[in-house]
Amino acid sequence: MNSLLKIFAVLIAILLLYIFPISDAFDRQDDISELVVLRATTSFVDAVRDKGYITPTMYNDFLQAIEATGNTFDVQMEHGQKTYDPVYDDPSSSNTFKGTFAVHYDSYYNAQILPVLFPNSSAGTDDPSRRYHLHVGDTFSVTVKNTNRTSGTILHDFLNNANSPSEKIFIPYGGVVRNEDN
Repeated sequence: MNSLLKIFAVLIAILLLYIFPISDAFDRQDDISELVVLRATTSFVDAVRDKGYITPTMYNDFLQAIEATGNTFDVQMEHGQKTYDPVYDDPSSSNTFKGTFAVHYDSYYNAQILPVLFPNSSAGTDDPSRRYHLHVGDTFSVTVKNTNRTSGTILHDFLNNANSPSEKIFIPYGGVVRNEDN
């Protein structure tokens, strides 16, 4: 009985002296990574909202800033554009305008944005044709989430004998485009 108490005391001592400080350090590293990603995301989105366009340099600088954390990320951009279409009585006959407009929302994602930034051409990164333009009143948002398992997640899963989702860092941020620079 006495030997079991000694073994238990040694396990508790190891846990308190080594495991918890390491776990706390990994948690702090995850928190710092999340702050870095939050700052980079807000800076990128606010720059796009203020300028009204995205350049390849802006996008690459954003990716470099978040990848400096040592994690891998899934970055999803969304550009929302509101359009107004006039409403007519009967399009097949007289086409009389009813005096109202139908509001439609068009959304554009990475599949439409990235080919403009990175076309299959030899145009330089400063070429205006490689800018993705937005308009005042459009919405622009970015969602960033990590795709790798962080050290903190791995250690917590080991200690809890569980399998947590790998998504530890999740940053959604966006807003309305405020300006259009050319």
